[in-house]
Amino acid sequence: MPERRRLIAGNWKMNGLLADGAARARDLAARARAAKGLPEIVLCPPATILGEVGKAIAGSPLLLGAQDCHAQDKGAFTGDIAAPMLAELGCRYVIVGHSERRAGHGETDAAVRAKAEAAHRTGLAAIVCVGESRQEREAGRHLAVIARQVEASLPVAASPQNTVVAYEPVWAIGTGLTATAADIAEAHGHLRARLGAAARAGGEVRVLYGGSANARNAAEILAVAGVDGCLVGGASLDADAFWAMIQAAAQ
Repeated sequence: MPERRRLIAGNWKMNGLLADGAARARDLAARARAAKGLPEIVLCPPATILGEVGKAIAGSPLLLGAQDCHAQDKGAFTGDIAAPMLAELGCRYVIVGHSERRAGHGETDAAVRAKAEAAHRTGLAAIVCVGESRQEREAGRHLAVIARQVEASLPVAASPQNTVVAYEPVWAIGTGLTATAADIAEAHGHLRARLGAAARAGGEVRVLYGGSANARNAAEILAVAGVDGCLVGGASLDADAFWAMIQAAAQ
């Protein structure tokens, strides 16, 4: 069975105007062109600069990703972006179900699944996010929560080719707190078992860790069994820090 290729994805969130976003992308693209043995690398900038970032990384090993998509391919959905629009801009990936959207926009598992299905219809790979709150972890329900989320959020057609799962404990996102190696191993092992039990997805779907992952802790996180890479938030806005994480994944 072939080894799962590591993946480092940078989620820029609502950060970056055209000039600095394109400059950061060009910097990373130049480094990637000169390197060998890299993991898969995805940049997910704000929708307003997807086109320019795509141009900046053209011809490099870097791939373009988006931060969200609508469940429908077109229609009267003011302010939303459809998966075919993202594909037209050159996107290969799209993040769905990030906790900031689950909490801030009331997205349910069913809504996340519908968005992932829309991504698949368009030929995009979906990075499906799951993760428990601090209250759920302290109550000892964290494994049940992430199992429910992954089972209810993944489309029937999910496969290692079109789906990545990102485990992001909500209490660790943007807080500076990082789950311990034991916490990560437990969660990833549990998710791997649930994915393996679901014939539709298979056990070879990659599972990333996110939640205050940075250049200082990346090597330790990536050394945990079952971790196939990182979904990086704030640290992806610093080209040097993000590149250090890419190098850690390449080793």
